[in-house]
Amino acid sequence: MNSLKVRQITRLARNFGTTTKNNFKVAVVGASGGIGQPLSLLLKRHELVSKLSIYDVMRTPGVFTDLSHIDTKASIEGFQCAENLPAALDEAQVVLLVGGVARQPGMKRDDLFNKNASVVEEVTTVVAAKCPKALFAIVTNPVNSCVPLAAEILKKKNVFDPKRLFGVTTLDLVRSRTFISEILKVAPSKVLMPVIGGHSGITIVPVLSQCKPPLKLDKEKTKKLVERIQHAGTEVVKAKDLDGGGSATLSMAHSAAVFTDALLKGLKGDCPPVKCSYVASDVTECAFFSTALKLGKNGVEKNLGLPKLNEDEEKLFCAAVEQLKKDIQKGVDYFKKKNKDDKKGKKC
Repeated sequence: MNSLKVRQITRLARNFGTTTKNNFKVAVVGASGGIGQPLSLLLKRHELVSKLSIYDVMRTPGVFTDLSHIDTKASIEGFQCAENLPAALDEAQVVLLVGGVARQPGMKRDDLFNKNASVVEEVTTVVAAKCPKALFAIVTNPVNSCVPLAAEILKKKNVFDPKRLFGVTTLDLVRSRTFISEILKVAPSKVLMPVIGGHSGITIVPVLSQCKPPLKLDKEKTKKLVERIQHAGTEVVKAKDLDGGGSATLSMAHSAAVFTDALLKGLKGDCPPVKCSYVASDVTECAFFSTALKLGKNGVEKNLGLPKLNEDEEKLFCAAVEQLKKDIQKGVDYFKKKNKDDKKGKKC
């Protein structure tokens, strides 16, 4: 089905759904992928979403039609092909970027960034033009480098607002709560604990000393738990490799939906929620860092800063900071090089 046909379907879809004062338009970019489809399903069911806009470079008509049959109040729009991305994001209050290449077994994060940086660049440029006031949440990996890249693009367009750009790290918390609940034999919903830093490997710092209920493990078991949390993504990649390859999709979609729920509740203005997210920050030496945030009508209402760390967590924190500096610089360097190349191209 060509892009024109998708637009025709979209116009029909606009006749359905309801709009109330506290309902919002949410756009999912990469909606036909392994994360995008379950995420779109979860958002189609969300009570605060009045309009769901889905976009991808392929397979959008089928995903759109399938979602449009679901009997919830959110109306749905479907868009396909790059020329229709601006229409997909127009007037969105929340934009979720989940598109790009998934990590495969043996793939280094540098390789992943090189493949996904162009996706981040394209989408961020359209966000800057069509919905600069939207809360822009990036799920596309590697988050540690993609978010700084997006920030540089928004700065160039003179629309960067550090309160409105997020790297979604919720999956690290979701996994931590799951693993800890199994150890404590309690419901995951009962587990409260900050996970700070970034969103890969040693940049993920689970602050186990602040866990509620208290988690009492010896040094060796604590080390193993931290390592499992830090490398849980690889655990999924290896397991899925047995079935043809892939990375976390269902757990990531759930986590992105959890974070979107917090953003929407913040926009609504009732009891501003607190979530950890990777944002522009002056809490550490890193220009971007994930800590607990109070979310409100303009995005980040307040950065709650670093939690209390024990001696072992201080070491994890320092290691995370050093790696994050490199990851952040990678995003900045990509922007500088691309910007320089673009200028050279104009002179030719």
